[in-house]
Amino acid sequence: MNVLDDCEARADQAPHAPVAARFRSRGTGEVGATCKDTIRLRLLLLPGFSHLSLSSFVDPLRCANAVTHDRLFEWQTFGLGGSPVASSSGIAVEVGANLDSCEDEQKSALVLFGGDHIEGQSSRRLIAFLRRQARSNVAIYAIGTAAWLLAEAGILRDGVRRTIHWTKLAALSETFQDETAEDALFVRDGNITTCAGEFAAFDLAAEIVENRFGSDLAHRICERLIADRWRSGESCQSIPLGLRFTGAAVKLLQVVNLMEKNTEDPLPLDEIACRASLSRRQVERLFEKHLNTTPRRYYMSIRLEKAKQLLETTNMPILDIAVACGYLSSSHFTKSFKDHFRTLPSRLRATMMGRSTTT
Repeated sequence: MNVLDDCEARADQAPHAPVAARFRSRGTGEVGATCKDTIRLRLLLLPGFSHLSLSSFVDPLRCANAVTHDRLFEWQTFGLGGSPVASSSGIAVEVGANLDSCEDEQKSALVLFGGDHIEGQSSRRLIAFLRRQARSNVAIYAIGTAAWLLAEAGILRDGVRRTIHWTKLAALSETFQDETAEDALFVRDGNITTCAGEFAAFDLAAEIVENRFGSDLAHRICERLIADRWRSGESCQSIPLGLRFTGAAVKLLQVVNLMEKNTEDPLPLDEIACRASLSRRQVERLFEKHLNTTPRRYYMSIRLEKAKQLLETTNMPILDIAVACGYLSSSHFTKSFKDHFRTLPSRLRATMMGRSTTT
């Protein structure tokens, strides 16, 4: 009999057990805790982390404790040093200890919160720490942009599924050539869970509660936090704004997904329509009805948005960015970029470099 079977057997024998005990008897297990254990988390805050991601992840767990009148979850904040860590909003959060103390608590899951300028935050000390955690089979959760550090540490090896905040999706794929990030809210692969962050951190926390303690408690948390539901991790980050609440254009989302996955070698519209089991005219009508544009213009905007992300977040040469976004010449790319964003690629990069030197 495994731990969870034993939990359920004892719960059946004790129908008048406290509410927390009843919740503990459900679920499939999470972050290595047994039914008797409080789930302990180490929250490692990286400079510039998203305050929204932190609150979205922690508050559902706090609410689980409040609803059950028990300590289902406990957490402690850590920083690279012992000083308060400033979030992207400028609000500094006190931390309980530094990275050395964080390593001493290997029985707890590790939750990394990344944010702005994650590309420049790796160090030998941090990378070595992450590798030791992975070798020890610690459950690791990378929230927001923190998956970037796991990639740098070689933890996201070939075959490991992962995601990252959409602003870093293109940069992650281009910088780590063997990495293919998924457009998803969160992805779990073994002991590694990566999450896009922001409100997706809430969805991840709700699923942790559901997996460990059952859907009843997860629904009660949503009710208390005035959330009508939580989303599946497989939900896309990049659903066009005009489609987020319609629920009526599954085929259009399929077409958009094909476009996003084929930016370096753009697909002809006829092939896209065929793959989506639609006619060319049906695809055109879907874009006109739901997005008020043509498939060609929308496809071009996807490619140019990717180019903008790469200009802002990588040091790739402009010609390489043009090729990565399906342009055969830098002149054609420059003209299209200027028409779309009203600025030159080189000018945007210079502006971003100027901002980075002043922060």
